[in-house]
Amino acid sequence: MSAALTRFRVVAYVVGVVLILFILVAMPLKYLADSDGFATVIAPVHGFLYMVYLVVTFNLGMKARWPLGRIALVMLAGTIPVFSFWAERWATSKIRSAEPATV
Repeated sequence: MSAALTRFRVVAYVVGVVLILFILVAMPLKYLADSDGFATVIAPVHGFLYMVYLVVTFNLGMKARWPLGRIALVMLAGTIPVFSFWAERWATSKIRSAEPATV
């Protein structure tokens, strides 16, 4: 389970950062500076990374035996800027609190 959690944490942070770059850098450049260059690169990258986020989230949710509704909410968190960071912290705390303490 710890490998699935680590993968989820890394992908959640990467998706969050790329989404913030897309919204705060690429979109203003596209519409204010009339420059499509960065947006045409970062949009497909975010799309691919979001698909990876969906797979990794589903994998973690199945291993943690979450209900499908909870998995879907964590998946949707990757579409809203900074929510993937919140979802990562929430999922990490839920899984770590459910694991037995190791000495």
